[in-house]
Amino acid sequence: MARRPNLLLIGIDSLRADHMSLYGYPRLTTPHIDKFAARGAVFEQAISPSIPTTPGYSSMLTGRDCFGTNVVALRHEGGLGRHLTTLAEVLDGEGYNTTCVGFSGNPASRGFQKYLDFEGWGAWDKGRSPKAENLNAVAIPELKRLAQSRKPFFLFLRHMDPHSPYLPPRPFERMFYDGNELARKNRSLAPVIKFKPFCDYFASWFPPGCTDKDYIIAQYDGALAYMDACIANIFTTLAELGIEEETLVVINSDHGETLYDHDCYFDHHGLYESTLHVPLVFVYPGKIPAAGRFSDVCQTKDFMPTMLDLMRVKHNLTFDGRSLVPLIRGKPRAVEAEIYITECTWMRKHGWRTPQWKLIHALEPDFHFKPEVELYDLVRDPGELHNVAEQEPAVVAMLEERMQAWIARRERETGRKAPIHANLNWHGLGCGPFKTSKQAYDSMHIGSPGAARGLQARELRTQRGQKKL
Repeated sequence: MARRPNLLLIGIDSLRADHMSLYGYPRLTTPHIDKFAARGAVFEQAISPSIPTTPGYSSMLTGRDCFGTNVVALRHEGGLGRHLTTLAEVLDGEGYNTTCVGFSGNPASRGFQKYLDFEGWGAWDKGRSPKAENLNAVAIPELKRLAQSRKPFFLFLRHMDPHSPYLPPRPFERMFYDGNELARKNRSLAPVIKFKPFCDYFASWFPPGCTDKDYIIAQYDGALAYMDACIANIFTTLAELGIEEETLVVINSDHGETLYDHDCYFDHHGLYESTLHVPLVFVYPGKIPAAGRFSDVCQTKDFMPTMLDLMRVKHNLTFDGRSLVPLIRGKPRAVEAEIYITECTWMRKHGWRTPQWKLIHALEPDFHFKPEVELYDLVRDPGELHNVAEQEPAVVAMLEERMQAWIARRERETGRKAPIHANLNWHGLGCGPFKTSKQAYDSMHIGSPGAARGLQARELRTQRGQKKL
């Protein structure tokens, strides 16, 4: 009897697809991933519709949409519902050894047998942050241990390099920048530093005196290149262990990142393409044809059904997503062209995305003082720079009607209120929905550099499930 396939899932936090050379970015940020992905299937229009981390991974690891998971908020209260079965739980029941690296405190990580952690944050006064090397120091020995067992394995690695703080080690710091980041005449970072909710957090990791936004963007790109080089170590280990042909490798992300986009500085909020569009790669030698590239739109909810299909794992689960294997094998797959989108970290919004239009509807005032309704023509304005809601009221009404019909349908099917309407303490402040943007702006403020670092520490403990490193 043939050995059942292993699964190596590389989940890269905050990785926007359009900053990967794999997807045509002019900077060579991911050469090792590019070469590896050429051995399998690359999906060019993968969308993570519910951001950020907790809803993104909840969907990815259950095959359900946000109505199915009942999760939309980063600060989700409680664990995943017992009506859900995670990918780790399915494979545990199939006799797999399962290990999760770097995601032990999040509700979406339920069901692994073993959890390992690494230092995945940083601050300027701590020096450059070798996040991916820290991960490798934990993950590679675990990969070797798992490979020695007669049982197949599921190893999930959550990389943190594209997540702020962007502090790639040298020489990656200046790989994409040869200017003067301290030039006094450059004022591009002035609005970033003045943004009260985040300014002290930025001060904890921006170089003192930095004035150039392009330097910070180059740090993000440098972090990708550094991480890519470290991921090459993992690919080499797979080859040296002789298990490449019996291991399905999946590379994806929970959401993208906003850099200097839409005034949502160096974070991952805002329902814009920079945040929704994520990478998706499947490599399984002998089972997936090489050099496949697919422009079909797919969603995070499709990832788990696809993985189980490729691994030929039988189950009786109900998914909201659908396997992508028909496309990989050259067969037709019905298109799901319209997508319900949500965010619930720093702003509570939802919307409706079609091939041409994107509607964004704020459910309470946001701390960027943005209009309640935004409408973008994705064909004529792919950068989403021009809000045409006032010029196109009929389009707004049409999209709103379609979105509300979808919400009503999913509420009937799940027997629950839409989670975007039910999670009113999404910010964790206990004050209910914000009444004004000023209230949101003042309430979300991190009060000092020390408090900013404290927030990092609390977030680390939440996401790593431990009291200290």
